[in-house]
Amino acid sequence: MATVNAVVERGCTMLVHYDKSVSSTEIKDALESGSAHEKAEAMKKAIAILLSGEQMPQIFITIVRFVLPSEDKYVQKLLLLYMEIIEKTDTQGKLLPEMILICQNLRNNLQHPNEFLRGATLRFLCRIQEAEILEPLIPSIIACLEHRHSFVRRNAVMCMDRIYQMPGGDMLLMDAPETIERFLQGGESDLGTRRNAFLMLYNNAQDRAVNFLMSNLEQVANWGDILQNVVLDLIRKVCRNDPSQKGRYIKIILTLLSTNNTSVIYECANTLVALSSAPTAIKAAANCYCQLLVSQSDNNVKLIVLDRIAELKDAHRYVMQEMVMDILRAVSTPNVDIRKKALDIVLDLVTGRNIDEVVAALKKEIQKSQTDTGEKAGEYRQMLVQAVHRCAVRFPGVAGAVVNLLMDFLGDANTATAFDVAMFVREIAQTNPDLRDQILRQMLDCFFSIRSSRVCGTCLWIVGEFSLTTAQIEESLETLKQSLGPTPFFTQKKKHSQWEADPEEDDQATQDQYGKRHFGEASHDSMKEQKKKGPVVLADGSYATQTASSADVRALAEAQVPNLRALVLAGDFFLASVVSTTLTKLAMRYINIAADAGVAPADANRLHAECMLYIVCMLRLGESGETPTPMDSDSNDRMMVCVKTLAKPQEADVDVWLSACRSAYDGLIADRAKQKEDEEAVKDQRPISQADDLIDFYHLKSRKGMSQVEIEDAVATDLKRATGFGAGKDEKKSALERVIQLTGFSDPVYAEAYVTVHQYDIVMDVTVVNRTNEVQQNLALELATMGDLKLVERPQNHTLAPGETKHIRANIKVSSTETGVIFGNIVYESTGSDRNVVVLNDVHIDIMDYISPAWCEDNKFRSMWAEFEWENKVAVNTTIKTVREFLDHIVESTNMRCLTPPSALEGDCGYLAANLYAKSVFGEDALVNVSVEEQDGVVSGFIRIRSKTQGIALSLGDKITLKQRAKAVPK
Repeated sequence: MATVNAVVERGCTMLVHYDKSVSSTEIKDALESGSAHEKAEAMKKAIAILLSGEQMPQIFITIVRFVLPSEDKYVQKLLLLYMEIIEKTDTQGKLLPEMILICQNLRNNLQHPNEFLRGATLRFLCRIQEAEILEPLIPSIIACLEHRHSFVRRNAVMCMDRIYQMPGGDMLLMDAPETIERFLQGGESDLGTRRNAFLMLYNNAQDRAVNFLMSNLEQVANWGDILQNVVLDLIRKVCRNDPSQKGRYIKIILTLLSTNNTSVIYECANTLVALSSAPTAIKAAANCYCQLLVSQSDNNVKLIVLDRIAELKDAHRYVMQEMVMDILRAVSTPNVDIRKKALDIVLDLVTGRNIDEVVAALKKEIQKSQTDTGEKAGEYRQMLVQAVHRCAVRFPGVAGAVVNLLMDFLGDANTATAFDVAMFVREIAQTNPDLRDQILRQMLDCFFSIRSSRVCGTCLWIVGEFSLTTAQIEESLETLKQSLGPTPFFTQKKKHSQWEADPEEDDQATQDQYGKRHFGEASHDSMKEQKKKGPVVLADGSYATQTASSADVRALAEAQVPNLRALVLAGDFFLASVVSTTLTKLAMRYINIAADAGVAPADANRLHAECMLYIVCMLRLGESGETPTPMDSDSNDRMMVCVKTLAKPQEADVDVWLSACRSAYDGLIADRAKQKEDEEAVKDQRPISQADDLIDFYHLKSRKGMSQVEIEDAVATDLKRATGFGAGKDEKKSALERVIQLTGFSDPVYAEAYVTVHQYDIVMDVTVVNRTNEVQQNLALELATMGDLKLVERPQNHTLAPGETKHIRANIKVSSTETGVIFGNIVYESTGSDRNVVVLNDVHIDIMDYISPAWCEDNKFRSMWAEFEWENKVAVNTTIKTVREFLDHIVESTNMRCLTPPSALEGDCGYLAANLYAKSVFGEDALVNVSVEEQDGVVSGFIRIRSKTQGIALSLGDKITLKQRAKAVPK
């Protein structure tokens, strides 16, 4: 058992797949009598077989006799790989006697005149952990520092570094730091060699590295980039251990900022941010990031830099507000992801001081996007429109400057862009009364170019709500009439039971009786008079009235007809109901203001009748059954309500039609604005000090010998000490809550784990305690995973003395947002027993560790809901008594954000529908719709989950089901 464990637990530095079965005899024959090429092929096969787990001790002597003397460099390189993977010790851990032959060969290689063979051997020795092999080679390794070729010197330094860091290596190379320091000071010219030497001092003798750096300050700017990056790593390490040393290294960092190497500039910015929170340092780092953002052509580099800028924005919001225009230059990159990330950062940093500049830049980008015919041009225009929308909502003063520009996009071929513009215009019209006349006039001018049903519906709402004068109502109605075309919408030869479609064949008395019964005598007479006008003869002698037989309805929908008419003929009766609602609002408002505006009653009745006529014609079209899709009952009921309302308007109906709708929308905007204010308040929240805390007057401090960055850092440190702002009880408490007990207190081995989720990685810090009076040997933590989790590496074995504690770390890779399980056991050997096993409790990786509350626009939520294909429907089963309490419980349990505004959830009507949203660390969207009702004290309904991937939909559904059951348990 010990032998097997030793083989399995041994570290492996390379993996090669090999699935051919080759006998050892074939390999021996090729090694003994083959050419250099045949020996190389045989060595490859031997290495592959060894890596697959099969031992071949019989070929070792053959390799020593026939491969060691070979002068072929390729064969010698394969020989080094072979010596790396073979077993060099026995079951007791002692070096095998035959390894003496290997040691002699390695010594000869280190003294070989060929520099490649020397360097390759030195690189091989970096991966050897047996001190018995390395000890006789130390003089030859040190002698390689004086070799004429830089390849040999570079690998000799690296080899000494690895040997010195291995257990017991400081005894093999006792004076290695002093040797390397003398080597550095000796004027080494090769950059890679100097970098390896300085890194060796940095890892093993930090004081010597600092001394060498300080003695060569004037030359740091001329050092190569790879050496300068190691210098920056050293500065970060020293200052982290001793913050008082920052002043010594600020000059070095500022010097390196002026270099031309982008990697050094990036690391300098990272170092400034890591060492100092002073505004001067943060601004310098932000300038570096912005410089890289513009100068680099690699999109991956730009995304990394934008991530750094986003981190600075969260931690140093006020400093980063001055960098808005520099960050906005990133939108010149064609990549959509870069543009989106840059716009999100900029919009989060916009203030009243820079809003005009930002809007001007966005307007230029919108104008440029109109001529762009690229694949992602429409998506980019949509992002720009949304950005301008957010700016105008936060700063109403700039709304008028962008309305004129965005109106042209109402007819954009990209429906998403046009709909965003319509929503933006609707909100601006509601919140800016001074712009309503301008918005309405421009919308009527471009209304004929709109071909999207969703955009038409929003624009019709604007027309119906903000046409407030008689002139505006008449102009709006004229525009709608031209968009709908003349009546009727179709002709039909057969009679229907309800509508008599062909006036030439209908019984006029029956039709008049039906119209008077449904619409009232006065209204019916006005409609009849309007119909008598008949078709209008155009200048070319053709009729303006456009009709269609039942066979031509579908063809007309596709012809070049007015926009509203084409959509209605195509069977879009929801839009027809919206048109009916708009016509009803216009007619009712016109009647209310006609007398005060001096409009004759006959003119008011004529407009009233025209509106009713169009609604009736759309109803007749829907009930004819000749459209591509039949009329739904909801649209039919809504249009019938419009007809009845116009036939007999009442005072209560007037308030509902003309004021309640706009009031509801105003409440929605107010709720959204309040949510934004709450978010901004959280972002701008600062630590509050107590009244009796220390007050530090930093202006009275001595500035002698202190830079601006040091002064600002000192002030920040004093403020942190005075306010006690830092890691407090809450952070410690949350850390303790994540500790999971893996074994019982009575088990011979006690184990507990602290699980940390870092986006794509899960780290398990396992604490193991030997609770027996015996030594536990070869203690191994054996783990397995279930779900989209993968164990990166197997933890090594340990030996625990009685009562000893060990900390074992296991790394697990996460590939998707899915609930996973980690299980396993602890295996150890003790006196009197071969193998003992302690089974561990399962560790459930919760999906809540992957998702966080997020916010998105309502229209974006709806578009994603229609796009995502994975849905999980969960039935409600709980003992919660009220729907609002159930919604709050779901929001808290799922770590999601409720997008439905509080005003829409007020009241006690017995039912509730709300939308929840969250994003995962992998960028996945999680959409949830809660639709529940309360009947006799029992909450029932369904929770629907949608996502782009199956894992998050299923895992979130399981989480909701589990939380419902937990709540359902009676106390």
